[in-house]
Amino acid sequence: MIRVYSTSAGTLLEASGRFLQPASPLAFDALFAVADPGVLVRGALATATPIAAPALRSLGEAGSASEWPLLAPLQSQEIWAAGVTYLRSKTARMAESKDAGGGTFYDKVYEAERPEIFFKATPHRVVGPGGAVRIRADSKWNVPEPELTLAINSAGKIFGYTIGNDMSSRDIEGENPLYLPQAKSYHRAAAIGPCLVVTDTLPASDTVIAIAIHRAGAAVFTGQTTVGQIKRPLPSLADWLFRENCFPHGCYLMTGVGVVPPDTFTLQHGDEIRITIEAVGTLVNSVD
Repeated sequence: MIRVYSTSAGTLLEASGRFLQPASPLAFDALFAVADPGVLVRGALATATPIAAPALRSLGEAGSASEWPLLAPLQSQEIWAAGVTYLRSKTARMAESKDAGGGTFYDKVYEAERPEIFFKATPHRVVGPGGAVRIRADSKWNVPEPELTLAINSAGKIFGYTIGNDMSSRDIEGENPLYLPQAKSYHRAAAIGPCLVVTDTLPASDTVIAIAIHRAGAAVFTGQTTVGQIKRPLPSLADWLFRENCFPHGCYLMTGVGVVPPDTFTLQHGDEIRITIEAVGTLVNSVD
């Protein structure tokens, strides 16, 4: 397992507890375009220069010039998302849309062979570690959705993963399922990071995805789920995404949400969202 960090000072690698700086630039577009990204990263690691453990900080935080401000680990990659892959997501979606008559849609897609897959964000709409995600001004019920997010190269090969936050306006989608693009895809509605984990091994079923939301310094929601609660095999989601589609720069795929705040909860401006997957770290974002 190799962690790849995108920073404003260049790419950093982390392996076996050591940090290294590649001898030549390691572009994310190149990483997502090659047939075997793992080979490329291991080659870069072999010639990289070891450095002292850097002070990685979120972009925008105050710090010294010697620190490495983190960016979202992407370049030209789109972000897509799969929905209703967890039982908890199915029940939440059915509840929010029952008055609009759309509740059975989610029950059917949960059981269907074809998954729900939708477009989430272009790179310029994506927020990195420490950046501010947004809640829509025309929505009154907004939640973060913590998700394992697969890194897929241009040939459709899963070669790693990161953490994703799929911001959602639940009242808009609940009013009518056809409003999903507006509920899901808007400026700064997606965050990923803090790094990309490059590995040939998918996360184990007991891998925990945890979230904590803080308001005025106090936790107002915490929860967790595991990767094993996802109903569908992860490679099948990538296969469906690439069916009749192409991604010259590769892409990221969010794999669904299994932990949802109660219906009485909505995000507020100034909240802090912390999403953790042990192998990746913790993605921290504020809310605008």
